[in-house]
Amino acid sequence: MADDLDMREIAERLYARALELDSLKYGDFTLSSGQKSTYYFDGRMLSTDPEGADLISEAFLSAINETGAQAFGGPTVAAVPIVGALALRASRHHKDLAGFFVRPEAKEHGAGKQIEGNLKPGMKVAAFDDTVSTGGSLLEAIDAVEAFGCKVVLVMAILDRHQGGSGEIERRGIPFFKLWESTPEGKVTLASFPELASDTP
Repeated sequence: MADDLDMREIAERLYARALELDSLKYGDFTLSSGQKSTYYFDGRMLSTDPEGADLISEAFLSAINETGAQAFGGPTVAAVPIVGALALRASRHHKDLAGFFVRPEAKEHGAGKQIEGNLKPGMKVAAFDDTVSTGGSLLEAIDAVEAFGCKVVLVMAILDRHQGGSGEIERRGIPFFKLWESTPEGKVTLASFPELASDTP
């Protein structure tokens, strides 16, 4: 993985870009879960911004490189722009990685797929979302990927809200990489960046 200083610089610049785009706002907000929050983070504004997508994909690819993962993806809609940016960066770095995304449920038409992309059974997978709060959609995507016959060896997010999702990821024994995290006081701060174990079993 990029050294801690490099990763911290990426996280800092991404945070600054989020403020520039109004992707991260402080105030009084009600989240989709019904919970109250002193800030709101719109990850889609950041992941569809050219600089934001570049920074996210740089950090995520660096984390993926340490795990032996062969594919990356996550739930729609949040993961879709990140999958595109990561696929492009992986290609430019000559990495043979497959991208995919997971629908909430299988389509009722066409091939009837729930997982779209180039995922194959037996692959090691890095799964991600832009934000992890309770982790609902991300955990459902992980379950779908594992039911398909793959092993999730890494979970990633831009922001960990510490609202239960990261605790469940930890309970499942999956390494969790994040760039930012929320404090108990409701502020978004940079995460620490411990080295990920290589070739996680």
